[in-house]
Amino acid sequence: MSCVGCQDGVGFEVPITMAFQPIVNVETERVFAYEALVRGQDGQGAADILSQISADNRYAFDQLCRKTAIELAATLDLATGGANLSINFLPNAVYEPRACIRVTLAAALQTGFPLNRIIFEFTEGEEIDTNHILNILRCYRAMGFKTAIDDFGAGYAGLGLLSKFQPDIVKLDMALIRDIDTDRAKRTIVHHTLAMLREFNIEPVCEGIETAGEYDALRDLGVSLMQGYLLAKPAVAALPSVSSVRSLIQLARSA
Repeated sequence: MSCVGCQDGVGFEVPITMAFQPIVNVETERVFAYEALVRGQDGQGAADILSQISADNRYAFDQLCRKTAIELAATLDLATGGANLSINFLPNAVYEPRACIRVTLAAALQTGFPLNRIIFEFTEGEEIDTNHILNILRCYRAMGFKTAIDDFGAGYAGLGLLSKFQPDIVKLDMALIRDIDTDRAKRTIVHHTLAMLREFNIEPVCEGIETAGEYDALRDLGVSLMQGYLLAKPAVAALPSVSSVRSLIQLARSA
């Protein structure tokens, strides 16, 4: 796959920072990973920043996000407690995975951030060439990075990609999680999806948990790794504290 933006594109001129949101193991009450979410340095949300990506600056944006996430994570001692750093990447910004990884490797080397603590996740909401993303994922795995599919169940990749490559982690789309405690169809879909992922030895993550009812339904389904406002909101250039999960759930039930 060629990448015009890499060869003769322009830089991404909007200053950015990262907000970090934890993925929590609710059984151990420890943070499994922090996802780095792009934000503008002047307070712009992700949607405003993402709206300024073009074919010409996509490569520069992708590289800037990786570098910024790693440098901030190192400054915040993110990996000290054993947590991973989850970085979103744009498959269509990667023209050749081994060439496009140089900025990532340089940032990790300069900051001392451990490579085996980095998860590369992509959303299946972006239409991509399957062979291209398979090449990226296999290359990243060979380098020792963890891989993840985000928003599973809502986009283009789905089961077809999963049949050809099994990532370390699959994050179930929040649309499947919303109101799962009262929606029998969603519970059935998630139940069977979890069974499939476990058979593949893939770690499932459920994102977008906002209510104690959703939390209880997912715990009944055996989910351990969760992400959502119920547990912690993203914090800009900081690692949000994760209080006792049990206390948070009790507080949500009494609200």
